[in-house]
Amino acid sequence: MGKIKGFVIGAVAGVLALTACGENEGVSAPEESVQLSSSSIEVVSNSSSSEVLAESSAEAQPESSSEELPGSSSNSSSSSEEVNISSSSEQPPLSSSCEPFSSSSIEKVYPQYNKILGADISQAQELEAKGVKFFDVDGREKDLFVILRDHGFNYIRLKTFVDPKAEFGYASDGCDQGFGEFPQNVEAFGDKEHVVAYAKRAKALGFKLLLDFHYSDNWADPGKQIIPERWRNIRDSKVMADSVYAYTKDVLQALKEAGALPEMVQVGNEITNGMLREVPSSNTDCWGNKPSQADGAVNGGMGSSQGIANTAKYLAAGARAVKEISNNIKVVFHIESPHKTNTVEWWMKSIIMNSKVVPDVMAFSAYTAYEHGNPDSWKKLMIDLGKTYNNLEFMIAEYNGASKSDYYAYDGSRAKTHQIMDEIPRGIGAFIWEPERSGAWGTAMFDWVGNNLKANAKAFDEYKVLFR
Repeated sequence: MGKIKGFVIGAVAGVLALTACGENEGVSAPEESVQLSSSSIEVVSNSSSSEVLAESSAEAQPESSSEELPGSSSNSSSSSEEVNISSSSEQPPLSSSCEPFSSSSIEKVYPQYNKILGADISQAQELEAKGVKFFDVDGREKDLFVILRDHGFNYIRLKTFVDPKAEFGYASDGCDQGFGEFPQNVEAFGDKEHVVAYAKRAKALGFKLLLDFHYSDNWADPGKQIIPERWRNIRDSKVMADSVYAYTKDVLQALKEAGALPEMVQVGNEITNGMLREVPSSNTDCWGNKPSQADGAVNGGMGSSQGIANTAKYLAAGARAVKEISNNIKVVFHIESPHKTNTVEWWMKSIIMNSKVVPDVMAFSAYTAYEHGNPDSWKKLMIDLGKTYNNLEFMIAEYNGASKSDYYAYDGSRAKTHQIMDEIPRGIGAFIWEPERSGAWGTAMFDWVGNNLKANAKAFDEYKVLFR
């Protein structure tokens, strides 16, 4: 059980918050919270392609966690192509740039949980761009980061896309993926510049950071992992791995130069079925639905031995880039549907045991509303996995706690998700997904009051049990 540890960040946090932009952009907050040890990642690299140690086996795989495991396409060969990794603009857009934070006190003690109490707030940028303001439970207007910090949250998770403005991208022209009453994405949220700007804000207030690479221009999840436009003509898995490596390192280098390096990096998002598997088709919408299978030579679909080998190669390339930036950054592999024990065990055996590409942390999406089980079942899974993979740490990368679409009973399920992580050997914590949003995954921790969002006292009070 996590114990409360009051810590004073006072004047230091105030100065950092006020100087996080402008002349002192590279300054980041001192690391007050507990340090999590990092084991080295087992990848073998004789070249920039990061070849895996052993050929992946083509075992019969269990039923996929969300859709049927995709099979491989017919192989075709062509010459390799080099891929240039470049940023989309010189300066981050103003709406996501850091602005001075107001402070109600020069010196204040905040609760601190001894594991990760995290939140993915990637899409909050869309709200801010449209002028939505945030209010704490007492009705006082505050920056979203400040509200989370004041209620004991200590980690921020941010997603990143390769080029969200590209055709079929998250923010492509005419693609209405915006938030609620604001359907149109007016900016390329999730690109390198926006991620750097938001990461600096998080660091200025003392948060630690998990960066989530989707390796796509759009949402990557169990049903789709569309190859980004700039890599779509590649026909050689070595060149694709080189591209993953170069892109990963480029984004992390930008964060390093901004003084906002993450403590953890996800190499891929919900990749149970593999990564870099598909390309857009004539039926693909702006969400990336209904894609076509990519060329078998580069397809990372886990439905074939070649696809398993490709995904392992891409994971190794991304992991190598992370460790070259800093060996202290933990590499995270992220899959979903922890209720499908056989699928989880098959995936980890295919990638970690057979391909010998080993992360520091194994993470899961765990949504009760998606029938992923419940905290007790997740606890059993991770305890059992820990007996086989005795050097891995375990984490829940996404949860909400709701039992069905946009409904939460305030029954303690969210806090219990963290409490069970306390009871798992090498369990390090969990991230609630988009606490400012409601949807099929569950209910927000904020309520709409006119065009603004106010923190729900019941939602935040539930976590107080972690600080006793």
